[in-house]
Amino acid sequence: MKVFLKNLLLYISAFVPMYILVFVKLIVQLINSNITFNVLNTLNFVTLILLIGLGVWGLLWNVKFSQEKSIKVTILTKQNITDKHFLGYFSLFVFFAIPLDLSFVSAYCVYVLVLVMIGIVYINNSLYYINPLLNILGYNFYDIEYIEDGQNEKKNAKIFFRGNLDINKVCWVKIKNEHFSFVDVSKKDI
Repeated sequence: MKVFLKNLLLYISAFVPMYILVFVKLIVQLINSNITFNVLNTLNFVTLILLIGLGVWGLLWNVKFSQEKSIKVTILTKQNITDKHFLGYFSLFVFFAIPLDLSFVSAYCVYVLVLVMIGIVYINNSLYYINPLLNILGYNFYDIEYIEDGQNEKKNAKIFFRGNLDINKVCWVKIKNEHFSFVDVSKKDI
């Protein structure tokens, strides 16, 4: 259950930039008197604040406070694949957030259903590496080949690293699964 909750919160965190766009859009509409505080608009504001908070907490839980075991590895090869996933997902934000009028119940229901459907695909297919918020925060996404300390077997993983990852670098990595890992910055690189 804990793993599912962490994965769900990580999914929610991927949409934090979109939630912020929609929130700003609602604030501007409220300031311009295009909408009023009715039940649906209040629900929108509360939902967006809750989703932004849960997304930020989920990201912190996965990146900073994760209890996953860190292993010492040597990076053999790397390929920065951030650009292969970021722009397609970010365009979804713009397409989804800008024209949608959440002051209508039907649009709000469609909005929620689309998020649920994307979430099911995201979690079932371990698409955790598609997270524009991490990229906005300076993380790059790498497909790496590595060797664990004391092992000879080469393995592959997808990892997030803030900055540029060097080949032959020895570092600690929290291997969540082969689709999603973080370099553990709490431990000193050797």
